[in-house]
Amino acid sequence: MLGQGVRLPWGDIPAPVRAGIASVAGGAVVGAETCAGGFSPGAAARLTLDGGGTAFVKAVSAAQNPLSPGAYREEAVVNGWLPAHPALPRLLGTYDDGEWVALVFECVDAGTPSLPWVRSELSAVLRALVSVQAAGTPVPAEARPIAELFEDDFGSWRTLAASPVEGLDAWTLANLDRLASLEAGWAAAASGDTLVHADVRADNVLVRGGSAWIVDWPWACAGAGWVDGVLFAPSVSLQGGPAPEELMAAAYPDAPCDGVLAVLAAVAGFFTLNALQPAPQGLPTLRAHQDASGRACREWLARLLG
Repeated sequence: MLGQGVRLPWGDIPAPVRAGIASVAGGAVVGAETCAGGFSPGAAARLTLDGGGTAFVKAVSAAQNPLSPGAYREEAVVNGWLPAHPALPRLLGTYDDGEWVALVFECVDAGTPSLPWVRSELSAVLRALVSVQAAGTPVPAEARPIAELFEDDFGSWRTLAASPVEGLDAWTLANLDRLASLEAGWAAAASGDTLVHADVRADNVLVRGGSAWIVDWPWACAGAGWVDGVLFAPSVSLQGGPAPEELMAAAYPDAPCDGVLAVLAAVAGFFTLNALQPAPQGLPTLRAHQDASGRACREWLARLLG
């Protein structure tokens, strides 16, 4: 992984919260296996229930990170309108006492992808992603437009062009105005009525054999389907997979070149600016991940721009 949060062990969740989670899961918890990966500082565990049932739970409180409970609540809402699909684990229920929020899903007998990426597993993930997008299109009225969801995040080059900061590389400094201009067109390019995950990475998918599951949907929105490829591709190349151009050609061959440039510029700016900020509570490796992702995006941009 490029980075991950500091996972809370199941046993460190307060007993009343664990009891509430067990009630949602449908049985007493007789075993819990902590799952690594991801950036959330909360707990993530596969639960074994009395009687042999299983469930997967993710739980967090504001004490781990003040923004995480809100993201979990949003994910619960999103799971209410996502399509029924074999690649989407079903949400069994939620626990929310105002401080702790937990989402309980059906447990999938699968694991995170091998890294460096194995071509067959990456192909399975891309097939699953495209299939889920097709099943969820057109998105329901509840889905937020991508331009609204990321309006505050995808303006970083314009911020930096107005007031450059220390830590920018020479190529970035030389191209700030051009990057700001490209970024300005991202919202129009990314608009659409296709289901977009907006955060596909190795730690947000599960694989087994030739099958894959797409998980963690708090940022699901309405947009152009190929945007998921642009967001996913840099992390794949960083983790030993093919170059972004190859991934896009395989999964989204009809993605418009100008649109890809605009969205990629916006994403590169987001990573670049945020990597220079202090680490948020409970997420000590997030900035390193953003720094590496920003470099990968800028290298891809440089190749596309010649």
